[in-house]
Amino acid sequence: MSHTLHPSSPRSDMDEIETLARAPAPSSQAAVSIVPAARPASPPRASIPITSSALPPAAKLPFSSAPPGSASAAVSGAIVSVSVPIGSGGFGGPEPAAAANTLTEPVWDTVKRDLHRVVSNLKLVVFPNPFREDAGKALRDWDLWGPFFFIVSLGLILSWSATTEKSQVFAVAFAVLAAGAIVLTLNVLLLGGHIIFFQSLSLLGYCLFPLDVGALICMLKDSVVLKIVVVTVTLAWSSWAAYPFMSAAVNPRRKALALYPVFLMYISVGCLIIAVD
Repeated sequence: MSHTLHPSSPRSDMDEIETLARAPAPSSQAAVSIVPAARPASPPRASIPITSSALPPAAKLPFSSAPPGSASAAVSGAIVSVSVPIGSGGFGGPEPAAAANTLTEPVWDTVKRDLHRVVSNLKLVVFPNPFREDAGKALRDWDLWGPFFFIVSLGLILSWSATTEKSQVFAVAFAVLAAGAIVLTLNVLLLGGHIIFFQSLSLLGYCLFPLDVGALICMLKDSVVLKIVVVTVTLAWSSWAAYPFMSAAVNPRRKALALYPVFLMYISVGCLIIAVD
């Protein structure tokens, strides 16, 4: 129900306004209006807690410029730093000192370092020491200068001891020792031995040192009885030096197969020392 004001009405505007104000309110049925249903409430969303606390100054992420060998892990909002020493050979050992530059060092320094290594390996292999019980601790810093020197020395001593065909004696001795060491090393590897090829060559070459000493004594004293005694002692010495390392490299059930060729080569060298006249 609407009321409009007509300017042509004889009543004044104020009377019409007063009449409209006194008119009764419309019924509730006519005032009912259709209101759309309210939108159902959405389920609560998971919120991500945000903290304004900054990381402590000492904390470093794994990909930050932290020194090698350190690791960082965040546990329950706390930073836990774990230091893991990493050596050049793997985990668990201290970082070794930087290797010396051998290209620019004087020749005499190189010679002294190699001689020191040869003497150190000779003590580990030939002479009694506590490291002989643990083959893994001996000859870690193996080299081939010492074996080469002992093989050449034995060939030269035998050639000097011979009265004729010195060059042939040296060639035979050198070939037997060099080829024998290679064959014995291959034999150990084929038996499943846990040893490096050149490390085995180094070991067998250092074990020739007692036979070198015996050949030198036999060259100075030309006596058959003395030769037999000296060769027997030095042969036992060389066998004793090679036994712990070669036996530890193979399975205990194959120990005899690995040691028998070694003893056979040393016996052959001993017989050659006695036979040279």
